[in-house]
Amino acid sequence: MKKRALALAVACLTASSMPTLATNGYWSHGYGPKSKAMAGACVALPLEGMCNAINPAGAVHLGSSMELGISLFAPNHGFHANADWIPPDPATGGPAHIPAGTYASDKSLFLIPSFNYNRMLDERSAIGLTVGGNGGMNTDYRGAIFQNFSHPMMPSTTASSPTGIDLMQGFVGLNYAYQLDGRHSFGAMPFLAVQSFEAKGLQPFTPFSKHPDKVTNNGRDIAYGAGLRLGWMGQINDALTLGASYQTRASMQKFDSYAGLFAEEGSFDIPSNFDLGFAYRLHPELVFSFGYQHIQYSSVKSLANESDMPFIPGQILLGCNDCIGFGWGDVQVYRLGVQWDFSPELTLRAGYSRANDAFPDSQALLNVLAPAVVREHFTFGAGYQINPKNEINFAVTYAPEEKVDGRNVNTGPQTGHLYMDQWDLTVGWTLYF
Repeated sequence: MKKRALALAVACLTASSMPTLATNGYWSHGYGPKSKAMAGACVALPLEGMCNAINPAGAVHLGSSMELGISLFAPNHGFHANADWIPPDPATGGPAHIPAGTYASDKSLFLIPSFNYNRMLDERSAIGLTVGGNGGMNTDYRGAIFQNFSHPMMPSTTASSPTGIDLMQGFVGLNYAYQLDGRHSFGAMPFLAVQSFEAKGLQPFTPFSKHPDKVTNNGRDIAYGAGLRLGWMGQINDALTLGASYQTRASMQKFDSYAGLFAEEGSFDIPSNFDLGFAYRLHPELVFSFGYQHIQYSSVKSLANESDMPFIPGQILLGCNDCIGFGWGDVQVYRLGVQWDFSPELTLRAGYSRANDAFPDSQALLNVLAPAVVREHFTFGAGYQINPKNEINFAVTYAPEEKVDGRNVNTGPQTGHLYMDQWDLTVGWTLYF
């Protein structure tokens, strides 16, 4: 039973894995090529229509346009299990372990599209449509890596292969922005969100679930929900602009097919968050931008509930209101960006962002299938004005490898670490009309 307890602890967090753009927890570091080239620092700088996903108040400063974008995202992620475990006593049993070695997720290349349409109604108001997302987390390990945790007398706990999860999240927002006077603008973007989830190979964990038949291998489940983002942008003087925005918690339908895996019987809401920042024009062709973002993961039980509680046979630790989750806390992100209009046709951009860890070391081992541990992003990009109506932009992002070491009460002395690094290439085309 102790073997199954460890496996369940690992799998519970596996199933709570977050989207592929698992950068700041699971939030994307930016939306659209201009935003990403400046590490997402556009809460006070209306760079492009996709920035409406950060601050919808900027739409009134963009003019009428349509944007199409595509991101090629390449994460390298996985975990390493150390060989510092103790074989269980045949008479009394003991804590289980994962066979020592490095386990890399197979799938490491994803295409993520984006779209924005912005229409000026008059000189002081605009409406628009924004389509984007935080991508989709695909953790795909070859083989039944939890096979050792199956109960020999319970065939239903035999782990299938491959082992992993797939969670995707996207949104469609309809925004409205209004310029109150020559200096202050306000915006609102109600949005619809959709999430899909699938888990495989987690059969050893079913004995610990409130709904044993809704833990794994139930195909893809779809959940819908809605939320609202509000924003303000103020031109303080000719050089300084301030910006702020707030997104409500998006209430989502439950993942009914995986009600035995997530806390609150399949609940997985999108957490609230807010952004603050400023943009300062150092020179007519040179602007510096700063942004601060606070993502309230601690408000969602499936993310925030601690995962390092001991697993005791007979307990229900999956699917209930206070069952285990990711053990995540709030994430705070600091962003810096610079834009230089090198010539009337060519614009250069660069940025840097840094975030705190989403979870402490004590939760690391249970996040082996959700290694969202990167904290830094180095970004650069450029835009070229082909003619007055057509523009192309690109952004390159590198997130250097981060490692988080950890152990857990259910694994005895065994330790290990999570790792992840990322590359992202985003290309976009803008049509002005």
